[in-house]
Amino acid sequence: MSTPFYVSPEQLMKDKADYARKGIARGRAVVVLAHADGIAFVSENASRALHKISEIYDRVAFAAVGKYNEFENLRVAGVRYADVRGYSYDRSDVTARGLANAYAQTLGAIFTTESKPYEVELVVAEVGRRPETDQIYRLTYDGSVADEHGFVAMGGSADQISAKLRERWHAGLTLGEALRLAVEALGSDAAAEAAGTGPREIAPDHLEVAVLDRTRERRTFRRLSGPVLAGLLAGTG
Repeated sequence: MSTPFYVSPEQLMKDKADYARKGIARGRAVVVLAHADGIAFVSENASRALHKISEIYDRVAFAAVGKYNEFENLRVAGVRYADVRGYSYDRSDVTARGLANAYAQTLGAIFTTESKPYEVELVVAEVGRRPETDQIYRLTYDGSVADEHGFVAMGGSADQISAKLRERWHAGLTLGEALRLAVEALGSDAAAEAAGTGPREIAPDHLEVAVLDRTRERRTFRRLSGPVLAGLLAGTG
C-alpha cells in the first residue's frame, strides 16, 4: 500500500509564494510616484495594445506586473465593481481603499484555496483634491495590502529601482521631473547594475505612461505618448 503524500501547510504556502515571486520578477517593472499635480504611472512596455496601466474610475487608476491574463481579469473585475458601486450609490463612493480591499479578498482567496496563485502585483491609486489626500495601495499575490507614500516600484528589479527613487524623490516634483526620475529609476535595474554602465537609456516609444491629473474635472486619467511625452522627458514640455 502506498504512503499518502503529505506537505505541511507552512511548506505549501512557502512554495506558492516562491512560485508567485519568481513569475512576477520575470516581468518589466512599473513605477508609480506622486507629483505636485497628481500621480504618474510609468512602465517599460513596448506594446501599444497590452496595457499594464489603466483607468478604473473618475479618480482611480490601476497598474500591474506579472501575468497579463491574470491581472487583466482583475482589472475588468475592478471596473465592474466601480461601475456598480458608482451607479448604486454615488460616484464619490468609488475609492481606491474600497477597490484595494476587494482585490485583497480575491487575491487572498486564490492564494489560499487554489493550487496555483496569481503571479501578479498591483497598485491601486486615487488622486485627491490636494497632494496630502492622494492614496496609493500596493497589493501582492497573497492579498497583502500596503499603504504607500510618495512612490512605489514593483516587478523585476524593484529593490534597485526603489533605492533610486528613495534617493531622489521629494514632494512637489513637477510632472516632467517625476517622469524623468521614473525613467532613470527604471533604467537602474539589475541589468544596468551588473553591467556597471549607469542607467539604461529607455526610448519614449518603449514606455507606457499615464497620469491622474488633479487639475482636471471628473475623469482625471490620461495617457501620455508621442511628442507630449518626448517633450516632458527632454525638459521642454
